[in-house]
Amino acid sequence: MGETRIEVSTRAKTKKKKVNQIPFGVALLIAIIGVGFFAANKSPKSALMWIFGVALGYTLQRSRFCFTASMRDPVLTGSTSLTKAVVIAIAAATVGFSSIQYAAFLKDPSKIPGNISPVGLHTAIGAILFGIGMVIAGGCASGTLMRVGEGFMMQWLSLVFFIIGSLWGAHDFGWWSKNLISKTKPVFLPNVLGWPLALLVQFGLLLVIYIVADWYGNKNVNE
Repeated sequence: MGETRIEVSTRAKTKKKKVNQIPFGVALLIAIIGVGFFAANKSPKSALMWIFGVALGYTLQRSRFCFTASMRDPVLTGSTSLTKAVVIAIAAATVGFSSIQYAAFLKDPSKIPGNISPVGLHTAIGAILFGIGMVIAGGCASGTLMRVGEGFMMQWLSLVFFIIGSLWGAHDFGWWSKNLISKTKPVFLPNVLGWPLALLVQFGLLLVIYIVADWYGNKNVNE
């Protein structure tokens, strides 16, 4: 009994003290403000982008928002909280983008803003490869960058190969464009279904996914 107490006491003494991170936080805040002022002197737009970037990074870190986890967690842990969060985010983005695009459509139907890309076999191949990669890496692009900032060494390695893969993809993009992408047509639902029906289908599918995710998550919690 005495030896156990001595061992516990020794462990308590040898336990590392927590590092005070307040000075690091203050230094980081000063650096962020400094970069913001420097960017503002060069270009107000750059400063605005810097502010949005910092705000987005902080939001991602605090919310633990990750597209990979939204697809992975229902299978591995049964949790669907992030899945529902992604559905809500897509719904909110749909409202914003559709408003901008519809306003542009009313002015000139031939000039609709947005990256409307062809959908075909290349989309499925890319989705499968990206899905496999982000599960192995433990995160998508946003999740990887967030964890790099937190100091996770695995994500540093993932980021290196993320960059390599992006460069490789850019190098081979001409082949994909010539053999697959150029042979398929862009799909813009409002052009196919009309604006009211396209939005109804979009929000209807999101609502169904949300209801199923909520049911599945509650089912696993109750079990």
